[in-house]
Amino acid sequence: MVTIGIIREEKKPYDKRVAFLPEQCTELTERFPGIRILVQPSPHRCVADELYAEAGFELKEDLSECDILFGVKEVPVEALIDGKTYLFFSHTIKKQPHNRKLLRTILQKNIRLIDYETLVWHDGGRVLGFGRYAGIVGTHNGFLTFGRKTGNFDLQPAWKCANYKALVEQYRTLSLPPVRIALCGDGRVAHGCLELLRAIGIREVTPQEFLEEQFHVPVYVHLRPEDFYAHKDGEVWDKADFYHQPENYISSFRPYTRVCDLMINAIFWHEKIPRFFSKEDMKARDFQIKVIADISCDINGSIPATLRDTTIEDPVFGYHPLTESEEAPYLKNTIDIMAVGNLPCELPYDASKGFGEQLLRHVMGPLLGKADDPVIQGATLTHDGKLLPKYAYLHDYVA
Repeated sequence: MVTIGIIREEKKPYDKRVAFLPEQCTELTERFPGIRILVQPSPHRCVADELYAEAGFELKEDLSECDILFGVKEVPVEALIDGKTYLFFSHTIKKQPHNRKLLRTILQKNIRLIDYETLVWHDGGRVLGFGRYAGIVGTHNGFLTFGRKTGNFDLQPAWKCANYKALVEQYRTLSLPPVRIALCGDGRVAHGCLELLRAIGIREVTPQEFLEEQFHVPVYVHLRPEDFYAHKDGEVWDKADFYHQPENYISSFRPYTRVCDLMINAIFWHEKIPRFFSKEDMKARDFQIKVIADISCDINGSIPATLRDTTIEDPVFGYHPLTESEEAPYLKNTIDIMAVGNLPCELPYDASKGFGEQLLRHVMGPLLGKADDPVIQGATLTHDGKLLPKYAYLHDYVA
């Protein structure tokens, strides 16, 4: 028998998401007979403890008898149990300084760590994630910020909505002004953005139409990397070459800054990839962007005005382009930046449901099946107190 534990999220601020909802725990035990599931009580989870108990699952504070433990965010080092298998987002694979102690402790306690972020298919595509809801909530926050910035309309934040359906319902009676929206990105997050834009009936236009035509209704353009990056030497765009040698490319996004009102940034970025524009560009009189929903949220990254990340409770700050400094949001001379780093937490039940479905569909079979499954093996950072060869580059990080 394999005993699975659903751990309580203890990293602060508390995360309300969970790996498996009660009904998904039931499905798990039906699909894999003999499994036992224990649930650590939590006052913060989006699902009440009682619902797990009513579904027949034992609530237990001590999970030391579990074989596999499922969480969402980083587990505090003092809560880690020696010798167990853990699945959660560790945020260590990029050598994040604030999580160095976490990975050291995992090694010291002989924990087998499977990081959700490193669960990838053979082509490199992510197996699961919360990107869809990051896109949905980030796009909604962009509209919310734009409404407050212009004074034209007001929306409830996602965390005050009962669910995704209630969030969308707000737009049914809302008359949006002819805002011009540029959505950048083509991954899971960007497609979450597209889902909301389509659900609320925003018209899509081509890049040429967006740059050249006038509109009396709200419109959006969906820009992929080939639309806003160009080779320095004028060579034809090549996706593989761009991601291998991004230093050979420059941003070609500047024309969109002259006509765009609301920018939604949903790209993958690292320091070798060019920024969309510079701080000097933002000082130009023809820089028309009023609000940037920076879902990617890389500090001083693809959006140079993202000076810091923001919180669900206080999601927006104003950026003054002339002084290059932070000010209060919604002022006349600021560009407002929404840079919440944990957007899916605003719709915790919906996000948990989607995540649990992906776990059931793609992960649980291989995890509970053959020990050498390549997807599971590839996502295993540590085992028996050692980093696996794929993650040997982290040796200096934990040394």
